[in-house]
Amino acid sequence: MDHDTTTEPVAQEAEALFTNMDLLLFSLIIGIVIYWFMSRKKPEPIPEFKKIDTPAPTSRETSFIEKMKKTGKNIIVFYGSQTGTAEEFSNRLSKDAQRYGMKGMAADPEEYDMGELSRLSEINNSLAIFCMATYGEGDPTDNAQDFYDWLQENDDEDLTGLNYTVFSLGNKTYEHYNAMGKYVDKRLEELGAKRIFDLGLGDDDGNLEEDFVSWREQFWPAVCEHFGVEALGDESSIRQYELKEFTDINMNKVFTGEIGRLKSFEVQKPPFDSKNPFMAPVTVNRRLNKAGDRHLMHLELDITGSKIRYESGDHVAVFPTNDSALVNKLGQVLGVDLDLVISLNNLDEESNKKHPFPCPTTYRTALTHYLDISHPPRTNVLYELAQYASDPKDQENMRKMASSSPEGKALYQSWVLESCRNILAILEDMPSLKPPIDHLCELLPRLQARYYSIASSSKVHPNSIHICAVVVEYQTKTGRVNKGVATNWLKNKLVTDNGHKATVPMYIRKSQFRLPFKASNPVIMIGPGTGIAPFMGFIQERGWLKEQGKDVGETVLYYGCRHKMEDYLYQEELEEAEQKVVITQLNVAFSRDQEHKVRLSTVYVQHLLKNNKENLWKLIHLENAHIYVCGDARNMAKDVQTALHEIAEELGDMTRTQATDYIKKLMTKGRYSQDVWS
Repeated sequence: MDHDTTTEPVAQEAEALFTNMDLLLFSLIIGIVIYWFMSRKKPEPIPEFKKIDTPAPTSRETSFIEKMKKTGKNIIVFYGSQTGTAEEFSNRLSKDAQRYGMKGMAADPEEYDMGELSRLSEINNSLAIFCMATYGEGDPTDNAQDFYDWLQENDDEDLTGLNYTVFSLGNKTYEHYNAMGKYVDKRLEELGAKRIFDLGLGDDDGNLEEDFVSWREQFWPAVCEHFGVEALGDESSIRQYELKEFTDINMNKVFTGEIGRLKSFEVQKPPFDSKNPFMAPVTVNRRLNKAGDRHLMHLELDITGSKIRYESGDHVAVFPTNDSALVNKLGQVLGVDLDLVISLNNLDEESNKKHPFPCPTTYRTALTHYLDISHPPRTNVLYELAQYASDPKDQENMRKMASSSPEGKALYQSWVLESCRNILAILEDMPSLKPPIDHLCELLPRLQARYYSIASSSKVHPNSIHICAVVVEYQTKTGRVNKGVATNWLKNKLVTDNGHKATVPMYIRKSQFRLPFKASNPVIMIGPGTGIAPFMGFIQERGWLKEQGKDVGETVLYYGCRHKMEDYLYQEELEEAEQKVVITQLNVAFSRDQEHKVRLSTVYVQHLLKNNKENLWKLIHLENAHIYVCGDARNMAKDVQTALHEIAEELGDMTRTQATDYIKKLMTKGRYSQDVWS
């Protein structure tokens, strides 16, 4: 607005009334008033994302007691799940209840008020089952964290009258085997609850499915005895969802794989988590190794403007999609139109889970984005699909594999697990098996996020997250080539894909794998292969601290790979860090470059530790060093621990028991941390 033309009429009228001086003063006052009106803070515009058509918010039902009363349910199965297995087991147990004249529901403890456990006795013949997985170093899963905190903080809670049982999911190669399940089982008893069946321990290093099936087959008879009920004898398949097909639908309302969201990616809104991942553009995707058969890669994801924060040692979770060739083959074998728009609707209208995956969608989208079609299917899937085999021998074998008989277990182990048969391989090798695709989609588990140790420091790369991974590809006993879902998908995430920036749906999973609070504490890092990943972040951060003038302690790295010329990851970066004395000791072993070939780098890392035992012991025992181990849990982590026990025995003048206790105390104090996988 033009200031002069606005004040001109006022000035002309005042000219007849005032002297020149008065006119000047009056004009000045009027100008100030107009300026004040013009410069006042305008109301902020409504943010763009508010304009999007979103459903009206509904009040979330947080009372599982009221829900159970309303729907006539008496069994509730809570799950603490990070990768989906505990959730899957919970769904199976809740469906089982129908075979005993009961009604069950699976429940995410994050969605309900767990303080209501004391009220469960208000429902006749009620039972709470807990399927609890352990994550990392004895931690609860993300969705069970609040429940874990509640159990810890409520000493005066009275759970008398609560009937419960726990099935725990863990891995024996980890130090804190099944810690979460054991804690829940013990804590509920301490608070007065009644355990009606023994704690089940599932070992993912062995056969988790077999452990669960064996426990479950003993559990239900115990429930029947406790409540005085009998099995109905109905072993037929129980469908949870019904199929609806669409021939005329607005395609804008059909989910096409945006991780369950219909909104465009431009309107992403924090916080970002498993239910709302951030679509991070890929800015770097390069091969790390110079030669060799394996493909080792380094990716960088751009998180600019996302408000995502991470620390060295955290994990990044990425949501992959399945190989389109695998999806197309499934469609061909089943003889279906993959582009048919469908919805699978829960038969229980009161259930929180209306669909097994975002609906309406197409079979192609479901099999590409939402369902796990690469892993060997669990025994319950085989049992339910058996009815669709026209050959009686196939039916018999499938049901046998789903049983707990020794022959059935052995057959499942050899024919499915050891042969790495996914659902496509099973359908191909059992031609009489022709299940309807909608039932198959109901039975297959959800495709889960994959976790990677972040290979960067936010101090140096605040707007970027780095991933280091090896592409998984191997030949099975049946002669098929199986490919790792996430690593092959990431490998093909080129920086620009058909003129568009490739994106990766991701979020951050916080870790306890942390650098010491005092930068002056020495750190000892042990990580063969891609176990180097979190240490790249540690090294970057120690270098940054040094640049800030901080007193940084010794930074020692033990790294192992197969061949110096093929898979020495981040060689230039590590050697540069050594030259700048950011790394004070760089110890590298090349297991297959030696004249006397030794089994992979794990043994060499152990060997290098022993070679440097005097300095190592001095750093640990006298200088308060922190030890970090990253990589293979089954062999390397155990070998490292054994080597440290032996060093403590020899140089600390300890017995084996004393040495073991000494290392355990380091773990308890947070001075010995592991980021391992099996």
